[in-house]
Amino acid sequence: MSRLLRTLGGLALILAGVAADAAPSPFDLTGPRLEVAVTRNGQTLPLEWVPNLAEGDRISVKLTLPSGQADQFRLVSAFLRGPIDRPPDDWFHDTVTGKSKAGDLSLVVPKGAQQLVLFALPVHQAGKKSIVSAVRKQPGTFVRAAQDLNQASLDRARLDTYLDMLFQVGREDPTAVNAASQALTRSLAIKLKTECLQQPAALQAACLTGDRETLLFADTHSSALADTLTGAPVDLAFQLSATPQAGYGTYSSYIGVVRDLFRLFGAFQSTQLQFVPALAKMGDGGVTLLLNTPLSFAKPASVMVIGLPAIEAAKPPPLQAAGDAPLLCGNVGAVLPVEGAPLVFATRYAHAMTLRLDGTGGAPVDIPVHADPRRGGFVLDKGLPDAGRGATVTGRLRGNWGFTPFDGPRFRLSDPRVQHWAAAPDASLVVGRTNSLTLKGDGGGCITRVEARIGDGAPQTVTWKQVGTDAISIDLPLAKAAPGPVTLTIAATGQATPVSLSVPALQEVGRIDALTFAAGDNEAVLTGSRLDQVRSVAIAGSEWQPGALTRATNTDRLMLQPRDPAAAAKLTEGARLNAEVTFTGNRHRTVTLTVAAARQTPVLLHRSVERPPHAGSLPIALGPDTMFAQDGRVTFAFRLDPATPLTGAETIEIGTVAGDAVTSIAQGKGYDLQDTTTGIVAFVPAETLGTAVHGALQFRIVRNGEASRWTALGTAVRLPDVQSVACLATAPAHCTVSGNRLFLIATVAAGTDGPAQAVPDGFTAGSVDVPLSARAMPGSLTLRLRDAPEATGTVTIPPKG
Repeated sequence: MSRLLRTLGGLALILAGVAADAAPSPFDLTGPRLEVAVTRNGQTLPLEWVPNLAEGDRISVKLTLPSGQADQFRLVSAFLRGPIDRPPDDWFHDTVTGKSKAGDLSLVVPKGAQQLVLFALPVHQAGKKSIVSAVRKQPGTFVRAAQDLNQASLDRARLDTYLDMLFQVGREDPTAVNAASQALTRSLAIKLKTECLQQPAALQAACLTGDRETLLFADTHSSALADTLTGAPVDLAFQLSATPQAGYGTYSSYIGVVRDLFRLFGAFQSTQLQFVPALAKMGDGGVTLLLNTPLSFAKPASVMVIGLPAIEAAKPPPLQAAGDAPLLCGNVGAVLPVEGAPLVFATRYAHAMTLRLDGTGGAPVDIPVHADPRRGGFVLDKGLPDAGRGATVTGRLRGNWGFTPFDGPRFRLSDPRVQHWAAAPDASLVVGRTNSLTLKGDGGGCITRVEARIGDGAPQTVTWKQVGTDAISIDLPLAKAAPGPVTLTIAATGQATPVSLSVPALQEVGRIDALTFAAGDNEAVLTGSRLDQVRSVAIAGSEWQPGALTRATNTDRLMLQPRDPAAAAKLTEGARLNAEVTFTGNRHRTVTLTVAAARQTPVLLHRSVERPPHAGSLPIALGPDTMFAQDGRVTFAFRLDPATPLTGAETIEIGTVAGDAVTSIAQGKGYDLQDTTTGIVAFVPAETLGTAVHGALQFRIVRNGEASRWTALGTAVRLPDVQSVACLATAPAHCTVSGNRLFLIATVAAGTDGPAQAVPDGFTAGSVDVPLSARAMPGSLTLRLRDAPEATGTVTIPPKG
């Protein structure tokens, strides 16, 4: 039979006699109800609060039939311990509804058990021995059944949560369906039918909920996980990877991969028993069984199979803080955004959740929270305490995952009652361009709106962003503004009266201070103000284009590069020339240039790199020798040509060729002298130039305010964190490379001549498979790095054992 796409709404048990191409039936038949309670260490919880069972747990199970039901049912429990281990007879228990304490089962999880399966069947059709015989004949089949049915029930819970909340939103406000459905899909890791969102608002809810199958993922047997996730929310892959805390596999295989229950159950059907899968719908302290086929009271007897949570160590949800806001607001109803564990929104496993605030002593303060999938996080049920913790507080999400306490991510919150904002005393704005203004203060997490009123004009909303925890940056569009005051109004949650302040906007007169160029250089420097409007400069008939623009102490510094380097090389020392500067709007200004004497050139004598060891990571050897790791300690020796004595008073500037990152190193802070002609410099690019720096670096010497030419130093490269390499010779032969920051790799190959495996753009997974060209195991990996295509990284594969 061909594989069919199974979704939670369309999961099917294909019974004997059903045509191979018949459509699967949904689980829309309501079966009996189970009352299940679990007791551990003196504490009792309903099953809907328990993600995993443990050895020694006491479990009570009661099967409840509809009122007036005449037929009695037999309830059989079976503990399992592995796919090849036959459970002993004393691991099976049974009872009959209406007998033995109203049909209760009282169980204790035995040592070594890994799964618990329940069977329910009409009492007159078969006995306990039939179930025991079937299970002991094929224990592995029932282990897989327990796993798959438990995971299917959890995924069904996610889908039910989505549908229930979407119906509620549709009834309350049809226009909110679009936003609500997208938020719910992110929280619950469900894929939308995007075409529904193009319909009129009143029809969107019906479209989105009309066909359960199209809400979920397609079959991934024929495509990679990355292909399956194409077009899905960015963090959906991470959310799916988080589902094994109550399931099995590296991601939710029920949603991501077809489940062929025909193979699972059909393998052991008989003339006496017909096994029927039952999904467990948790709620109201009990479990309602959902079936996709009616029960038969004739031969063969229908046996409902119910998978309970696995018997294993607790696996608290891997919650992470979502979003990039450094501060949130601490008001009632504020949301602590989280991602990574859809089950916290679809089940009651996470309970007694609070935000525990950090303090300097005394009893901790816990603020109760509740999960809200529509809002994508945990909602504060109370506000921050009245006093004693400052304008910004830090807290940690915590609670219980079943019986096990767990800690979640940390959050920083602004007190909504505190709003103080001020600009620097000498702050001013410049008309004619967009300005970025930084305000210092408290309460950034609670700001709801920032407005600017330019002169006597009407207020207009402006964009802003948080900068750390004590500042905001505001973008003010003053390109067409006249000089005068700009009044800023900052509205915040919990503040009846917005904060207002005024900053003057002044007219800046563009000026050119100087144009400098030294013979033999390949760039000139223009200084002045408003140099962002420079479009080109003509020197002796050759055109020079604007490059990097920096601003310091109210002066712009604009680098100029010649379109024709050969023409620049003809400019000789002492030549006095006129240069024409062209600004935006075809405005021109003339400035005089005197070509300065050729500058000295530093000579790189030697360079060495020492990269610190990284625990748990495999070392990466870089080549060619001009490449070095950005987190390595680079030490180089230089002299000046022509030979010039060094005094130690000079500073060494190191920067990127693009000029976007430059640092200065003085004697005693990384710069030392070997003798009067040889200098030694040591630095770590990631520490001195920033963790994002990569690419070609250069250095020059600055003494008495004059700088030498730049000299190439080498290329800084960011390296991935390769933690392990596991190779298999069995077909298809491949190596699995695991680690962090694998997106820094462009291609990876096994050995020196193996086929290269490209790493896709935006790669976020923790491992990548590399094909082997032969059965022989390679001794190393060859990496091509994104930062420098010419760079080669070699990773020696450690021997097994």
